[in-house]
Amino acid sequence: MLDGREVVAALKECGVTHVIWLPDSELGTWEPALTAPDGLPLIRVCREGEAIAIAAGLMLGGKKPVVVMQCTGLFEAGDALRNVVHDLKLPLFLIVGVRSWYAHQQGTSTDSCPVFIEPFLQAWRLPYTLLDRRHAPEDLARAYRSAQAEARAAAVLIAE
Repeated sequence: MLDGREVVAALKECGVTHVIWLPDSELGTWEPALTAPDGLPLIRVCREGEAIAIAAGLMLGGKKPVVVMQCTGLFEAGDALRNVVHDLKLPLFLIVGVRSWYAHQQGTSTDSCPVFIEPFLQAWRLPYTLLDRRHAPEDLARAYRSAQAEARAAAVLIAE
């Protein structure tokens, strides 16, 4: 799992201005780093579609937010994703926790989240990068910079 302090430092280095989130599972461990005095402005939401809408508003206002959520929340937010990415063509950047990824790989979980997350992103034509235990916050920053350089939306999947 990526360390929260290192993730915040990498996001700040990339110019991220806000983190909009509905934390679940392991991503929730980043909260102390985000809320620390040297963290990033953190916007908590009730639903994942709301997170995407708030990010869109911030982008239209010239800010550079990222949205952090779990895979099941992304499934729920599909229509907001479609509108922001494909209709408004905004460079939305998502960090998505994929719960049960490792258990699924080992055949010890029946959770369908790991089964459907990649086909879901492919169906929505959203490029993504999968980060697992072998990766570092620099890999997250690289994915963000690549998407921003191409002015396109993208997601980073965090294996949990």
